[in-house]
Amino acid sequence: MLISETTEDILLSEFLPLLPPSTASVPTGDDCAVLQMRGQTAVSTDMLVEGRHFQKNWSSGADVGFRAAMQNLSDSVAMGASPRSLVISLGLPGDLDVEWVKEFACGLSEACAPLGVGVDGGDVVGSSEIVVAVTVIGDLEGRPPVQRSGAQIGDRVIHAGNLGHGAAGYHVLASGIEIDEALAPLVDNFLRPQPPLQTVLAAAKSGSLTAMMDVSDGLIRDGRRLAKASGVWINFEGKNLQPRLRDLAIAAGRLRADRREWLYTGGEDHGFLATIRPDTPLPDGFTDIGEVMGAAMGGRVTLEGMEVAGQGGWDHFGKG
Repeated sequence: MLISETTEDILLSEFLPLLPPSTASVPTGDDCAVLQMRGQTAVSTDMLVEGRHFQKNWSSGADVGFRAAMQNLSDSVAMGASPRSLVISLGLPGDLDVEWVKEFACGLSEACAPLGVGVDGGDVVGSSEIVVAVTVIGDLEGRPPVQRSGAQIGDRVIHAGNLGHGAAGYHVLASGIEIDEALAPLVDNFLRPQPPLQTVLAAAKSGSLTAMMDVSDGLIRDGRRLAKASGVWINFEGKNLQPRLRDLAIAAGRLRADRREWLYTGGEDHGFLATIRPDTPLPDGFTDIGEVMGAAMGGRVTLEGMEVAGQGGWDHFGKG
């Protein structure tokens, strides 16, 4: 059955039962859902547009649902907030099969289940292509937010999650080469990002992090954002990042690509960049990758002390 052959009420009856269960005191179905929070509320939103962020010949509906959830859940965790709820709006073309929408709901549920996050409303409209808009609502539970602006001189710079896997997986798909056992994990990590949400949330709850942000647009580009917000100079230490290059070696060899470019400027991994005081133990799941060297008005990022040309990373209004 196609979207054009159904009604909004029928469509909702098909996919609402597949969504992750609500934790709201007044769940979806009324004019608004009502959530009970223990602290300040963290809110963020992201969009996915067919042809720009995903392609149906690469991604199933479940892949898109999983990714849409993960990129928003990671934003909440990056603030130190426990994700509580997602609000989702869909633009759907008439020639789309209803089964795609049901798969999308199942992908959402798979991503949300480990954190007990529910879906609490949204909207469905007609569109010329698939458009997904997701808003995450997080609960700081009485804790202060972990902001980008908290990095201090002398802090260690740390990272959790994948680096370069999203870019490598994208280029493998775009190249059209055969995807074997060596390349499949990179493709999977592009289609379904795997941010270490629970590990990073535990670190945030411990109060040991001075600053943090989600890395979705590349290590260099997002590192500059954190450095600018904090007014500091961040130096990344290549020797500490060297082990991450091994995961990218086979794909880079087959595509004759520079794996360092994927590592430093590739986006869509949704890992976490953070800072801690130098005498603080390294939190579980994090790797030490650099140091806050000093103050820098407007922010500065170097690699082994050398200036890095260009911005690097994903630009939503550029070519990436």
